[in-house]
Order: sequence, then structure tokens, then C-alpha cells
Amino acid sequence: MALSIEQKKAVVAEVAEVAKTALAAVATEYRGLTVEEMTDLRVKARQSGVYLKVAKNTLVHRAVEGTEFECMQESLTGPLLLAFSMEDPGAAARLVKDYMKSNDKLIAKLVAVGGEVFEASELDRLSSLPTYDQAIAILMGVMKAPSEKFVRTLVEPHTKLVRSFAAVRDAKQAA
Repeated sequence: MALSIEQKKAVVAEVAEVAKTALAAVATEYRGLTVEEMTDLRVKARQSGVYLKVAKNTLVHRAVEGTEFECMQESLTGPLLLAFSMEDPGAAARLVKDYMKSNDKLIAKLVAVGGEVFEASELDRLSSLPTYDQAIAILMGVMKAPSEKFVRTLVEPHTKLVRSFAAVRDAKQAA
């Protein structure tokens, strides 16, 4: 069923609004997926903060104009499912990568981050990016390490002295 002009404008506006705020995008070919599989993928996408859209490429061309995903325009060919990461740059890549493990009909075509298009092989690198919480934990660990090492350095001479006294005591008790 063909879309009316108003419906096309609505699709363009919706995708444009999402593209303005999205952090990363993954385009995948979805030929052969059943309705149940697509529904399952959409449920997983909602749970992980990923916006999924199947739209005509000409509408997507218009929607991504003026956004950092404008670089994708030349690469959009064939039936594509677009996944936009809304909260975490690696969320869409993780979703697609995990779903590709269980379903070989979903094929990643391209990845777009920061105004650049990458080959589908870069999906692994993007999916391995830490989430916001993981990045904060890593940062806190890095910030905490120098003070911990300093405290251990201050405590070590006292600890060695106590161990020496304990060794002398044990040697006298054994004699």
C-alpha cells in the first residue's frame, strides 16, 4: 500500500527528529525475517533504548539531511532496517550483533557514528564500547587508584615492622 504525501511527511519528520538526537546508527538488511522475529527485535530494541524504523530510502535520505547521519545517504540501498542509538552509542550495535548471532537473515550493512560512515565490520568495535555506567565505573577506578597506592605505600613500613616483631616473638617462643 502506497503512502500518501501526508504520511510520507510524517515519516520524514519522525526519522529527522530521531536522527537529530541519536548518537549512532546501524543499517541492516532484514530480508527473510518473519513478523514474529521483527516483533521480537522491536521489543528488545525498546528495552535497550534503540529506535528501529523501516522506511523507504528516499524518505530516509530527506530525513537525515542536516544531521550527522547525512553521510549515510549514498550507502542506503535495498530494504534496510535503521537502528538509532538514543541513550548509549553502542546500544544499536549491541542489539544488532546479539540478534545476528541467533538469526542469520539479519545482515549489518553500515554503521554511522559522529558524522562518519563505517563498514559493517566496525559493528564489533562499536558494540564493545562501554555503557554510560561502565564508563563511569572505569573512570572512578582510574581516579581511585593513585590514592589507594599512596595509602598502601604509607602503611607498608608499619606493616613490615609489625611482621618483624611477630617473627622475633615467634622465634623466642619456639626457643
